Amino acid sequence: MGLSSTRAEEASQAYKITARPIAEFRIGSSEIRFGPLEFIGGLEMTSRSHPFGGLSSFRFLDAGRRFVGVADTGFWFFGALSHDAQGRPDGIDTFTMELIQDLEGNVSGEKWTTDAEAIAVKGDRVTVGFERAHRIAEFRLAPEGMGAATGELDFLIPAHELRMNRGLETVAYAPEDSALAGARVAVAERSIDTRGNVFAAILEGPLKGVFTVARSDNYDITDGAFLPDGALLLLERRFSMASGVAMRLRRISAESVRPGNVADGPVLIEADMGYQIDNMEALDVWRRADGALMISLLSDDNHSILQRNLYLEFRLHGE
Repeated sequence: MGLSSTRAEEASQAYKITARPIAEFRIGSSEIRFGPLEFIGGLEMTSRSHPFGGLSSFRFLDAGRRFVGVADTGFWFFGALSHDAQGRPDGIDTFTMELIQDLEGNVSGEKWTTDAEAIAVKGDRVTVGFERAHRIAEFRLAPEGMGAATGELDFLIPAHELRMNRGLETVAYAPEDSALAGARVAVAERSIDTRGNVFAAILEGPLKGVFTVARSDNYDITDGAFLPDGALLLLERRFSMASGVAMRLRRISAESVRPGNVADGPVLIEADMGYQIDNMEALDVWRRADGALMISLLSDDNHSILQRNLYLEFRLHGE
């Protein structure tokens, strides 16, 4: 049964977030360099408010400060990240959540229709990817109240190829000065073709069309963002009962993101349970005031007492 837009507005509220700083990425080690990435710091976030959690994707509205994101329970979330005098993340301020509305201004409250997994932002346009009931919807950015979806976008990938719980996991804008000319790109989590490669698509522009991303080592794609040079940075996750959770970042070459191609690229970092990670789901790339290129990650706790909501921040060297 759907909920009215009035009910959706009532559900929008602020939450107090307790953030415990994480000083070491590798557990028990003061090491800060991990290949081309330098660990800056992190946060373990908790809240007594039940809706908090399930954080699937986010984008900064101001570099390293205000952000917007989506939770896979059908919520928007907004907040602001703070840093200490040494530039390390030290808290989350003004955190709010509100229910995501459909084209009619209603919210269903059902996982089947509200499983938001990806977000992209450009100006006042917000694009959200959903799995299970596979779709890409557009909204107008309004932190005071997001309102109903304004439309839906053709995701190009044949709908029958999208697996129910392994669908659209990434939506990202390419740089305007790249060959993709600012187009949005969507990538699935683990919807694979006959060769085992993951379906993806360039949704608009001169190179519009479907391509695939090479899959390896049993990793699934959980988010992505473009680097300034046009390469696509993908966050990937692996889980097994024997070894637990692992994550890695892979840099997909700009030239391979083309219709009909199998896109691929090198791994920049890989981490297992010996590091401060959890179910890493969200990624964004931004510029620090001193010009450094930064990578931020969020985890999804699945509303489980056995998992954590983490924020991790790195500097990418040698971009």
